[in-house]
Amino acid sequence: MSSVFSLNNVTIERAGEPVVSDVSLDVREGEIHIILGPNGSGKSTLLNAVMGHPSYKIVRGKVLLDGEDITTLPTEKKAGKGIAFAMQYLPAIPGVTVLSFLHRAHRLLKDRDVSVPDFYKMITEKIREFNLDENLLKRSVNVGFSGGEKKQGEFIQLLALEPKFALLDEIDSGVDIDSLNKIFAGIEKLRSQGTGFIIVTHLGSILEKVTPHRVSVMKGGRIVRTGDAELAREILTNGFEQI
Repeated sequence: MSSVFSLNNVTIERAGEPVVSDVSLDVREGEIHIILGPNGSGKSTLLNAVMGHPSYKIVRGKVLLDGEDITTLPTEKKAGKGIAFAMQYLPAIPGVTVLSFLHRAHRLLKDRDVSVPDFYKMITEKIREFNLDENLLKRSVNVGFSGGEKKQGEFIQLLALEPKFALLDEIDSGVDIDSLNKIFAGIEKLRSQGTGFIIVTHLGSILEKVTPHRVSVMKGGRIVRTGDAELAREILTNGFEQI
């Protein structure tokens, strides 16, 4: 039986005010579900709240992983169950190398004590497969990174941790075309190995890089339409105002 990540009638408040209402969706292992919408429609808020950002509160509905209610679990517990989140705005961590960060995260989330040399060998092999910049491993996390380097760094995390499900917030925003091609080649590889993806974007042009199994459109904090790749193509042609 395939693994399923579900949102059931999720309603979110910020500072007591509703910002997302009654959102429901499912993504199964090996599937890609894209959430499209104009800026300010609640897409990023949804992902942040699902992963436990303290500025947001889920006041109704449930977040389920294989039927288990994980709505109120701390962020690190959700990560431990195989949910990864690539944020739109990434914090810098001076003095902590990407390699050190990933090695510790891998040990904690996978509960396997892999030596640093063995972990380095494993992750560099994956990085080279997609022609990513392995020099990022030696740099402090996101310190002085360009937009493309930040997104590559986020994707290197996915390669290292191999989550069941990955929530990607604007993974295609502010990224040069070469980095974008590498990232989406990697997404397709992980998808083929069973990782399910929810990808948030406001760019219908993402269809040039990936064919989604499902597309949802958010406006005003609600999902107003759901369909397949044809829905995204319709938006690419006509914009969001017609939805």
